[in-house]
Amino acid sequence: MSVRVRFAPSPTGYLHVGGLRTALYNYLFAKKYNGKLILRIEDTDRSRLVENAMENLIESLEWAGLHFDESPVDEGAYGPYIQSQRLEIYKNHASILIESGHAYYAFDTPEEIDNMRKRLQESNADSKYDRMNMSNQFTLGDDKTKEYLIQDKPYVIRLKIPDELIEFNDIIRGKVVVHGKEIDDQVLLKSDGFPTYHLANVVDDHLMEITHVIRGEEWLPSTPKHIILYNYFGWQIPQFAHLPLLLNKDKSKLSKRQGDVAVEDYKSKGYFRDAFINFIALLGWNPSADKEIYTIDELIESFNLEKVNKSGAVFDMVKLDWMNAHYLRNIESVNILAVQLNEILIKNNIEPTKFNQDYLEKVILLFRERVTFIHEIPSLATYMFSDPNEFDEEYKLKYWKENTGELISELKTDLSNLNNFDHAIVHDEVMKFVESKGIKLKDIIHPIRLIITGRSQGAGMFETMEVLGKDVCLKRFESFINKIN
Repeated sequence: MSVRVRFAPSPTGYLHVGGLRTALYNYLFAKKYNGKLILRIEDTDRSRLVENAMENLIESLEWAGLHFDESPVDEGAYGPYIQSQRLEIYKNHASILIESGHAYYAFDTPEEIDNMRKRLQESNADSKYDRMNMSNQFTLGDDKTKEYLIQDKPYVIRLKIPDELIEFNDIIRGKVVVHGKEIDDQVLLKSDGFPTYHLANVVDDHLMEITHVIRGEEWLPSTPKHIILYNYFGWQIPQFAHLPLLLNKDKSKLSKRQGDVAVEDYKSKGYFRDAFINFIALLGWNPSADKEIYTIDELIESFNLEKVNKSGAVFDMVKLDWMNAHYLRNIESVNILAVQLNEILIKNNIEPTKFNQDYLEKVILLFRERVTFIHEIPSLATYMFSDPNEFDEEYKLKYWKENTGELISELKTDLSNLNNFDHAIVHDEVMKFVESKGIKLKDIIHPIRLIITGRSQGAGMFETMEVLGKDVCLKRFESFINKIN
């Protein structure tokens, strides 16, 4: 099977997470069958264009690791197909439909359209376009139509919907049947010369030899119109697969009113690409009931459009955060994480040159079981990057006793004699000290945590001391004792 699929967003803003899922499913399907994935920008609705939206879309797709297979621009360069650069193609195909009698000119003014809708509404009739309106070709006749065209009277070209059943099979939803009487005479070419989505979409899918149209279910009602166009042109109809909606936890349609929906927002929040793609892939499909974590190669190998659910998929932030934390804890290339942490320290106005790569890697290994994002480490563990200047008073009152300062001073002397500050060795030295003084470990370990971190909670104390190093720990001991004396 020679597979050719496309992702065709409109540049009307950010890349929606639902759009990313559509792009991802097209990508997985193409890769599984060694096919081609094409990027096409559908920018024919000029009223909805947003400046730089196309560039932002492409940037988000590149961050997600989705790469496309061909380009209309010069060999060796990259760029998507852009519909606004293909207007003559659509005009020519609209003319073909006019000549074959499958489309017609309509000269209705906006006021006439409004009056028609009101009239139909008052009579409780269907509000779809009424061919009996005074200004369309069917009532004007050929001569009047030609006269209007010569006069450059504004017009649109409408699709003539047949009075018959339209049937197609959807890979996800099965057989779909709609009668032509339920479908409006869709505008194909607008008065500004730009095509509507329906004409441009079908023409491009045919010319680009698209074999499978994988898109969101919001386009399902439009598909019968597209089937009609394929039949009118005498073209082979691609296979369709309409993906389920993404939902909020309350089962309402996912929207920015209840949270972030732009891919760029999740990127800026620090989600790992692989974790985010893993999560997005499982919104409406999962190849296994007992597995949640997949590599991209596993997703490609397992992908099956027939197994995509019909019902909406809940965008579960708890699950996404869990997945991101899982990736954080299992990434083997800690050096890459250290580079990210270094960048975060710069953004937080912490001088990263104080800390070498090896130190940052050790900090990450110490704390990654306790965080969901790398960027949480500087605030969770400020004491790993600077001496604490505030100390938990409640914690101090609970564990700092009358003789604690004396004990800490003695322990400091013992620790200063260690040549190896490995956490196991530090642990053994502290335990030996505790036993020699006849005290409990809690009597000394909590004061140590207070001195070293200023906080009541954190990573393992001996492991923290090892990462900070002997000199830093002894310096903090001395500084704290001097403060309280």
